[in-house]
Amino acid sequence: MQKVVLRDIGLIDYQEAWDYQQNLFDKEVNRKLEERHFPLEQQTPPKHTFIFCEHPHVYTLGKSGSEENLLIDADKRQELGIQYYKINRGGDITYHGPGQIVGYPIFDLDHFFTDIHKYLRYLEEAVIMTIAEYGLKGERSEKETGVWLDVGKPTARKICALGMKASRWVTMHGFAFNVNTDLSYFNHIVPCGIDDKDVTSMKRELGKEVDINEVKDKLKQHLATLFNIEFITP
Repeated sequence: MQKVVLRDIGLIDYQEAWDYQQNLFDKEVNRKLEERHFPLEQQTPPKHTFIFCEHPHVYTLGKSGSEENLLIDADKRQELGIQYYKINRGGDITYHGPGQIVGYPIFDLDHFFTDIHKYLRYLEEAVIMTIAEYGLKGERSEKETGVWLDVGKPTARKICALGMKASRWVTMHGFAFNVNTDLSYFNHIVPCGIDDKDVTSMKRELGKEVDINEVKDKLKQHLATLFNIEFITP
């Protein structure tokens, strides 16, 4: 069982959180590079970290995304108080804001499994298991990452988006899970570059605001089970 430092850093500016996880990521990658020829028993144990946070209103565009999917200009973004960043994860454009659980795992997958597909499916599964406790049926959509409701129907809608970066099997970035998110901010983008499906939140589906800390606790339990980890506080 791997030990993972859990850091819940609350509402934090996107750039500040990005710098924070980038620093942790770089340390792990550099450690592996420096010790790659060391015997296993002489290598430093990994320092896995899992970051929970929320962001003020922000759009982020992944390296494979298109700026055409951002539908408002800089003046309108300023008027609405929305930041915008081009970032180094995969995927297209998405929105982060208050009421959304953002999870950033900085994991060395060499100590879990060297399978990015499996890693992403485990993140999705943790969300699927969490919303099931509230009576919501989360599913996967073929050729599209994330967690969806009503897959294969005209009413299909995404409740959790994924985007990540990995180097030498160390991960960063992660998932954005809409709990009490103000979905109107998605109207100014083509979320994940998908223009024929909707987005949703637990609040919208359940018709009421949800205790985000309760959701987070359930999510942590499912992540711990799936990844066989023990969360520790720093």
